[in-house]
Order: sequence, then C-alpha cells, then structure tokens
Amino acid sequence: MLPAAVSLSRDTGTVAPELLDDSWTAHPVQKIHVQSGFSFPYQNVIYESIRNTYFHVPMWFVLLFLFVASVWYSVRYLRDPNPEHDRRASAYAEAGLLFGALGLVTGMVWANYAWGKPWSNDIKQLMTAVALLIYMAYFILRRSFDEYEKGARLAAVYNVFAFASLIPLLYIVPRMFASLHPGATGNPAFGSQDLDNTMRAVFYPAIIGWTLLGFWIAELRIRYQRLYDKAIGLEG
Repeated sequence: MLPAAVSLSRDTGTVAPELLDDSWTAHPVQKIHVQSGFSFPYQNVIYESIRNTYFHVPMWFVLLFLFVASVWYSVRYLRDPNPEHDRRASAYAEAGLLFGALGLVTGMVWANYAWGKPWSNDIKQLMTAVALLIYMAYFILRRSFDEYEKGARLAAVYNVFAFASLIPLLYIVPRMFASLHPGATGNPAFGSQDLDNTMRAVFYPAIIGWTLLGFWIAELRIRYQRLYDKAIGLEG
C-alpha cells in the first residue's frame, strides 16, 4: 500500500438496476491524485531512504570534478615543474578521495536499508573500493622519495593513469554486469520512479553545493601546504 493513499474497488456482487445511477462508476471521485508540496517517488524497496539521493549521488559528482582538476594540474606540472601545480594536484586528489569515502559510506548506509546489508560484494561496491585504493596509492607514491621533485613527477605520471582507470572502474565495468545498484544492466537509474521534478529541484542544487564545498576544502588544503612549503624553503 502507498503511504497515506486511498484504495477503491468495485463490489463483486450484483447491483440492482435502480442503484446503477448512484454507483461509484457513474460518479467517479474527482481529484484523487492531487498532491500539494514536495513529494518523493515511492518504491517498496527504498521507502523514504530515497532522500539519501541528495547526499550519496552528489558525492560521486564531486569526486569526478575534483579528480579532473587534480589530473589537469598533474599534466601542467609535467609540462612546467612549478610546485604550485603539484600542490593543487595533491590537494584536489585528497579532497576527491575524501568525498569518495563519503560516497562509499553513504552508499553502505543506503544499501543496509535497500539490500538488507551494507556490503554485498556488488560490482559497483567492489569497483568503487578498487578505485579509491588506486588513489590512496597515489599518496603513498608521493611520500616514497626523499627528493621532492622526483616524487612529485612520478606522482603526476601515476595520477594520469589513475584517472584513466577511474572511468572504466566507476562508469563502464559496473554497467556490464548485473547489479543491485541503479544504473547497471537491467536496472536503470534516474527514471521517473527514482527522481521526479520535485526531487530535481533539490538534487541539482545539492550537486552544486557539494561541489563548491569540495573545492573550498581543497583550497584550504592548498593554502596550508603553500604556507608549509614556504616555511621549509620550497619555492613556487
């Protein structure tokens, strides 16, 4: 049953001819589907947990935007070894990794309600974990060399390949296999039952808001690293 809904059905018995004019089929209920205010698409599987769309889904948009900025500055560092380019590449990757972890956690919380447990080895969950581990290795590589320039250059090269692996891991491979997660084969996402116009009025601004927050966090990290580098005598 739908929440706060009214179900009408016709009597299976025989209706006397003199009552036909007064039957409910002759006088249908008007405006039964009129709703006021914001509503949420209702599904028996997810119930009101669909509100997590405002948190879980934007995390992956922010992750992608931040990793794009990170690889952009890694390429710039390879062309011009300016420490500022390396600082920005590292800071954007850090912030992207943070939002990736938040996306994974919010997804696990949602899966606990929708799938019955937070981790079910779903292809989307597995590929997400692999992608985050690849980017964690980026920071390990950066700190594996005593010479700053060598570590920064190798990390920049690694960042390019890490980003190249991100697209198939998160957006291609999961669509090639059956999955509980929306967006996979036979399980489309962002349909009329997942996201209606009232939700879009909140969802799209949420993406913008979370994205601005992510870049603001990265900017704070850049400013801190810039001050630290000046304190140790690193120019740029």
